Amino acid sequence: MLSPLPKIILTILFLFAVSNAQTPTPTPLQEDDTERVYTEEIKLNVSAVDRNGKFFAGVKKEDLVIMEDERLHLASSLRRIPANVLVVMDTGGEMRRAKSLDQTKKTAKSLINALSKEDSVAIMQYNDKVEIIAEWTNKEEALKTLNAKANFGKRSLFINALDTANKFLQKTPLENRHLVLITDGTDTFNNLTERNAAMRNLLATDINVHIFSYTQMEKVALAPNKSIFKKGEPNPNRLPEEVVATMPNGVRDLMKAPRLGSINTDREFLRKMKDRENALIESEKYLIDLSKDTNGEIILPASNEEMLEKTALIAAIIDSSYVLTYAPKRALSESKTGEIRAIEVSSRRPELQVQARRKLVVK
Repeated sequence: MLSPLPKIILTILFLFAVSNAQTPTPTPLQEDDTERVYTEEIKLNVSAVDRNGKFFAGVKKEDLVIMEDERLHLASSLRRIPANVLVVMDTGGEMRRAKSLDQTKKTAKSLINALSKEDSVAIMQYNDKVEIIAEWTNKEEALKTLNAKANFGKRSLFINALDTANKFLQKTPLENRHLVLITDGTDTFNNLTERNAAMRNLLATDINVHIFSYTQMEKVALAPNKSIFKKGEPNPNRLPEEVVATMPNGVRDLMKAPRLGSINTDREFLRKMKDRENALIESEKYLIDLSKDTNGEIILPASNEEMLEKTALIAAIIDSSYVLTYAPKRALSESKTGEIRAIEVSSRRPELQVQARRKLVVK
């Protein structure tokens, strides 16, 4: 009697993580005629808190409802792990007024101090160049490096910094990844094509982007300079202290001197101030969209004090995160490159509040 044909066993091998969005390498047939096929899973961070905004422990995957493009999905897994936080400091820009190296350093320090001691922290700064000044380490070592290496420059390479941060976060197999930007979002070269590409690249990952934006404070500080008529300045604060300190004595004294009311007839200067205002308005919209679409939070403070106060809020959101995975009902591999999917997670439990809403760009 002839033996029956070998049974083909379907083995699920591949976890499709949105964090790297790479195409798997097919595994050849084995001698036992086992055929290996692949399934996909989407990964994202879910912040879980109670009604008082405190971390909600013990969340189960059955507690969550996942909607992807209005289709219901069930969670495959839900895990609680420490966060990996990359803090990016914008320390450049020759037209900055409210944005200063001192305030940016204070904000970064306050945020790092508020994070859980189990979290890993890395620090990047950008001005005339983009550089990682602290690789993944603990909070204490990160703070030491920040104090020793933070500096400022004239240019602001925001788009380059976004691209570098994305690559840095993805070069190791980390999960629960958060990118925190302390910035006004403007760029010296302002290549809109590259800027939009940087956002789409981040939307193809599971990275949450949180932002402390200088845009509101910069617009307020800019207002007196964009008008033909200028009010008097008994105690002027026209540029950050670190910028004024680099100027020659005569110019430095002029920048600090009181000024009576005057009429500004410098049309080129007024044009630059108007361009600066438009750049801030545009960058603020971009930053809002970036944080919203990556399941992050944006802070638009009106003062330095408010910026520092809100660091505890961002740290709490980061440290209330779970890592969730689910299998999409419509395969990513069947989608067109660049397709955008809307993902939202809600809670089945009335006492549990979750934050997980992002757009996913299919690579």
